[in-house]
Amino acid sequence: MGIDVEGFKQGQRAMWTAGDYAEVAQRIAEVGEYVARRAGAGPGVELLDVATGSGNVSIPAARAGAKVTALDLTPKLLEVQAERAREAGVEVQLVEGDAEELPFAAASFDRVTSCFGVMFAPRQQVAAGELLRVVRPGGEIVVAAWTPESIVGRLFRVTASYMPPPPEGLQPPVLWGVEEHVRGLLGAEGVELSFERREVVFEGESVEGWIDRDERILGPAVMAKAMLEQQGRYEEYRRELVELHQQVNEAPGGGFRAAAEYLVTVARAPAEA
Repeated sequence: MGIDVEGFKQGQRAMWTAGDYAEVAQRIAEVGEYVARRAGAGPGVELLDVATGSGNVSIPAARAGAKVTALDLTPKLLEVQAERAREAGVEVQLVEGDAEELPFAAASFDRVTSCFGVMFAPRQQVAAGELLRVVRPGGEIVVAAWTPESIVGRLFRVTASYMPPPPEGLQPPVLWGVEEHVRGLLGAEGVELSFERREVVFEGESVEGWIDRDERILGPAVMAKAMLEQQGRYEEYRRELVELHQQVNEAPGGGFRAAAEYLVTVARAPAEA
């Protein structure tokens, strides 16, 4: 059975509405700032941030002087970003919309960005094609995605082993963190691709405390816990989470510190002939 795209996206809205994504986003704020810089956000640049979340890319880009449009599937996250933009004193045009059906004309933006966002679109090639469609000739697409080897990628695999099988044809989001796969997604004729592996550090008071916080604020963790508690499988799952976090923990004593790897892809569209 293939992907029920609309049902899948309804599930995504529910998942990212659960918890407190704005608090989660603080952990990765520096990644959004880097993506904005890497995209060259500044005066005279029209930038679209896809699957924008609470504004980790769009707000720094607007602060740098770019004209910013920010799109997301989840109304709650756009509401949070609107408040953050007001507090930052910047203007961002917020659009509720789908990364697989961007409501913009072709060649509308100088830069198109996505930070841990478009990677969750169910039809990866469709979403990639939309990024390519809306960027102007000579413009750039900048995408940050977790790698499969990162703590986040490994966490996805542990959680997936407790979930119902994914729909046929659904590819893991972390494939956006694999260079060869991304070449297949964005490597259209004339597109120049470059890649960079970077890390963001997660820190907490303890492994157990970090997991407890995830289960309060991170939508996928909130929903996984609720489902597995109903099934009587949560304690087994929790033990695997603790083991994984202990394996990657670099903090002395009882703290928690782990570097999470991500891939930055830059795709430069060909100039007009």
